[in-house]
Amino acid sequence: MSGHNHDHGDGSTRGLKIALVATAGVAVLELAGGLRAGSLALISDSAHVAMDVVALGIALAAAVQAKRPATHRQTYGFARYGILAALANGGLLTAVTVLIAVEAVKRLLHPEAPDGVLMSAVAAVGLVVNGSIGLMLARGHHGDLNVRAALLHVAGDVLGAAAVIVGGIVIVLTGAGWIDPLLSLLVAAIIVAGVVGVMREAAEVLLESAPGHAEVPAVRERIGSVAGVVGVHDLHVWTIGSGNHALSAHVVLDDRKLSEASAIQRSINAAMHDDFAIAHVTVQFECESCDADTTIICTQAGAVRTESLA
Repeated sequence: MSGHNHDHGDGSTRGLKIALVATAGVAVLELAGGLRAGSLALISDSAHVAMDVVALGIALAAAVQAKRPATHRQTYGFARYGILAALANGGLLTAVTVLIAVEAVKRLLHPEAPDGVLMSAVAAVGLVVNGSIGLMLARGHHGDLNVRAALLHVAGDVLGAAAVIVGGIVIVLTGAGWIDPLLSLLVAAIIVAGVVGVMREAAEVLLESAPGHAEVPAVRERIGSVAGVVGVHDLHVWTIGSGNHALSAHVVLDDRKLSEASAIQRSINAAMHDDFAIAHVTVQFECESCDADTTIICTQAGAVRTESLA
């Protein structure tokens, strides 16, 4: 028996569209400003932002695909496009961060002093634009891993712009060109820390791990507390897509009428939805003292085993 209370999030694409256009504008502005100021830091940041334009494009395409309805083959729909996009964006951002770190080390060894005033002014515009984009995405992501990955890219742009501004001011005041690459390395470390978290969550979804808020022992105990339930086995909890969790289980009942079993099903559905935010619940009921064969066949980790209910 199954309770299908799908709470699929719409995953609004409007914010991603605005972010894509605005970020592309910032990339062009920083490239032009970097060439005019002779600032390698600003040119490097424009390359970083350009890569983020690609990443936002991936996130937008995934968000559109994730809203497609289920088909006969993709019976759960396309929600995992967003998870795949988050994983791809994490890899892309890692590559960009490595490039930034390499360039920063080179500039530490061979420091340059560009036009600090111009680089700070251009970076300030980028900071305001990217900061606005970041706030917009942060308000609308609603736990969507795909949008969170895109938000990380924007956060990296904000930190990068802030580093360029600080570096430009220090260069103007002291002429110390080494401060800019040092700040770039700090930004790279912060970005990597965020990427690791997103990629780990994406991998857990693809591996169909139980979500952290719905640990199997707690779920098993809660189902077992429903009146009429005497046992739970072959319990599986996983995430279909961001914010969309599912559960399947074999539930052993005491001797009940079929109408009472339906009431128990509703109680289990409500408990899973209210306590663990699990909307897709599929339960196979079994009788504790049935006259039929009391040996059932179950599968786990690719192996077939039998269990006795006696």
